[in-house]
Amino acid sequence: MNQYPMWKYLLIAITVIIGAVYALPNLYGEHPVVQVTAVRGAAIDEATQASIANVLKGSGIDVAAMEQLPQGLVVKFNTTGDQLQAQTVIVDALGDDFIAALNLVPATPDWLAGINADPMYLGLDLRGGVHFLMEVDMDAAMRQADERYVSDLRSALRGEKIRYLSIVRMAGGGIEIKFRDEPDRDKSRTLIGREYAGLQLKTVDSAGILLRVTMSNQDIREARNFAIQQNILTLRKRVNELGVAEPVIQRQGDNRIVIQLPGVQDPARAKDILGATATLEFRLADDVNDAQDAVAGRVPVGSRLYYERDGNPVLLKKRIIVTGDQIIDASSGIDSQNGSPMVNISLDSKGARKMNVTTRDNIGKPMAVVFIERKVTTRIIDGKKIKTSKETKEVINVATIRGQFSKRFQITGLDSTEEARKLALLLRAGALAAPIEIVEERTVGPSLGQDNINMGFMSVVIGFVLVLIFMVVWYKIFGLVANIALTLNLVLIVAVLSLLQATLTLPGIAGIVLTVGMAVDANVLIFERIREELRNGNSPQASISAGYDKALSTIADANITTLIAAVVLYGFGTGPIKGFAITLMIGILTSMFTAIMGTRAVINLIYGGRRVEKLSI
Repeated sequence: MNQYPMWKYLLIAITVIIGAVYALPNLYGEHPVVQVTAVRGAAIDEATQASIANVLKGSGIDVAAMEQLPQGLVVKFNTTGDQLQAQTVIVDALGDDFIAALNLVPATPDWLAGINADPMYLGLDLRGGVHFLMEVDMDAAMRQADERYVSDLRSALRGEKIRYLSIVRMAGGGIEIKFRDEPDRDKSRTLIGREYAGLQLKTVDSAGILLRVTMSNQDIREARNFAIQQNILTLRKRVNELGVAEPVIQRQGDNRIVIQLPGVQDPARAKDILGATATLEFRLADDVNDAQDAVAGRVPVGSRLYYERDGNPVLLKKRIIVTGDQIIDASSGIDSQNGSPMVNISLDSKGARKMNVTTRDNIGKPMAVVFIERKVTTRIIDGKKIKTSKETKEVINVATIRGQFSKRFQITGLDSTEEARKLALLLRAGALAAPIEIVEERTVGPSLGQDNINMGFMSVVIGFVLVLIFMVVWYKIFGLVANIALTLNLVLIVAVLSLLQATLTLPGIAGIVLTVGMAVDANVLIFERIREELRNGNSPQASISAGYDKALSTIADANITTLIAAVVLYGFGTGPIKGFAITLMIGILTSMFTAIMGTRAVINLIYGGRRVEKLSI
């Protein structure tokens, strides 16, 4: 009686062994490192590595290891103090041709990494990193929405051969279309009402024959939501380019986005990449009119005045061929003909068709690439926050179309390979739907994160030890068995978090502490049931069997209700609440396994299959 078949013992043993192996990487911690990458055509060779080693040795900084990886040279240190001091020393020694960024890398041995046994991710509050609160410029988003409608309405009216004098965006929002006569206005009203049902139309005769077009409240809400969602998608792509593990990117309120980047200790580059709004426009150059006449104020109809980076004026056609949002891939490289930096561009199908038609019809004519960057800054003037938006447009390349092309081509005229890489990164990630501004920036240092880890670990240990003492004192041998199960439960929780590559935060540690108390709850129910059976005069073997069998339904009900609450917290919660919920859910499932199957297996090995006069419980 009270014996398991061999397959159950094997199942428990295999589960424990696998759990121990995949929990093991978390014991090795992380190495604070300085990651050195080359820019401006420089290279990290043996001489560079020797120079870094010598300058660090001369400064009395101990180097744990130095390793050349695809992303650059990684210099590992034993402490974060050495890491911070080394970054300053390396920057001073190498100059502007190299970037020295702070980072953290797992110290997992190769044999564990070979079986994909990696440590769990640590959240911002434990690992350190940067926190950004970004605000989307909704006024700019609405201007862009109006400008898209201006372009669409112009094309629609031309397609139906409806004559109009002008289509302009009004200063307060909305679009104003001016006509020669009322029949054309009525035709356009019918067309717009049919093709753009969400737009509101109003006829005005006081200052000419006008039709004013405004977005409905529903369209305005959709445009604002689109700006937020598109920016979140773009920022997520940019964060992926930075190589940050388990970032947090989520909406906050109507116009703000929260970004947390665990492990990033150099916020300057992250801020530069995340806040950039760079994109491209491809336009035909006006090779008929003189750019100097445009500088003097005589800009020809259908053209716009731009400037190259060296200040030379360039006349370009108003019609845009392709914009940055039609670029699906971009990679930097070096032009084999002249050795200058370049970016290889791939367009989507719509952009490829436009480029194909344009290059086919304009062979021998010049085409320009316009680089556009928007920045939003906030200044405090007379105690009030005043936002200013600055847009920079410059021509980075004017080249003659030598042949027909469509989907793939190259752009040159960039100042450096670093600029080419950055532009390629931004184009791959896509343009922001509206400019954003960083309104709050917070850096959590690795030392503070380590303090949080130490305090969280101490809370787990204290709770764990107190439960162990109580169980041994109150339930004797059975309490000792429950303690073994509780230890295995902690190991399995860590293993599952590592396998799932889940992010552990301070609230997650709170969930583990709560699980420590709940994990023995099942054993308490079982052991009290066994005591009751013994008091009723049943034999020890029958009492063990009845204790586990009769308490099972109560244990299942209690854990299922808690699990439902955890699922709801995970589904509707954000950030810290999700972290608490995920560890609680995992803890409930693992504790059911260890508290029921695990303790029963050990009790069976101790008391099963033999005559027992008394139980130590």
